[in-house]
Amino acid sequence: MTSHHNHPYHLVDYSPWPLTSAIGVMTLVTGLVKWFHNFNMNLLILGYIIIILSSYQWWRDICREGTFQGKHTFLVSNGLRWGMILFIVSEIFFFISFFWAFFHSSLSPNIEIGAMWPPLNITPFNPFQIPLLNTIILISSGITVTWAHHSLMENNFTQTSQSLLLTIMLGIYFSILQGYEYLEAPFTIADSIYGSTFFMATGFHGLHVIIGTLFLMTCFIRHFNNHFSNNHHFGFEAAAWYWHFVDVVWLFLYISIYWWGY
Repeated sequence: MTSHHNHPYHLVDYSPWPLTSAIGVMTLVTGLVKWFHNFNMNLLILGYIIIILSSYQWWRDICREGTFQGKHTFLVSNGLRWGMILFIVSEIFFFISFFWAFFHSSLSPNIEIGAMWPPLNITPFNPFQIPLLNTIILISSGITVTWAHHSLMENNFTQTSQSLLLTIMLGIYFSILQGYEYLEAPFTIADSIYGSTFFMATGFHGLHVIIGTLFLMTCFIRHFNNHFSNNHHFGFEAAAWYWHFVDVVWLFLYISIYWWGY
């Protein structure tokens, strides 16, 4: 395909990665079924490998288009912004479903769980221990990622690097503490509706923290390769938006499930 055209839009080149990603997802889901029934993880691991390799190469191509080939014009970047905004809105509704389940069950507890919340014989986490520390960590990471964004807009390479690295370290620290909390949990996902809503909501949030941390790590590498300028850095902006979304969801989780549900 020629790169010479008389319009500001990006007509995407032919790419094998959507096909290989679809194959990877199908392999992953089939592997999950096999793991549930036969306790064999071979197909599951193969699915993960295909998805990771496809994602890496697909995003590599997008970075190349936006950075070196100049295909991300103002109109294209605007479209990408709207795409990210709509994606985050869809994620908000995803988490609303978990909060809905939690409040539906907690505001009017069934007789089967003792007509009380938390249910009979469930010992919830103390919200003023690890959960409070994790709240401070995530709020701090929201400050450091904002610092990174402002440093990038001011062409301050060193401060962008430092603040971005600090955000990544806080994200990793949060995930380690969350994992420790799960290991020490006095209840499981099988312990009534309380265990189900707790682990589904906090577990999916933890997954989003891991994805956001990987997103920021990618931005850190791209920053060192001089992919960003003060007026052309949507890749970083998207990561920052996603991280702020993760922060806000955690605040709602902490207030409702940890503190109010205690």
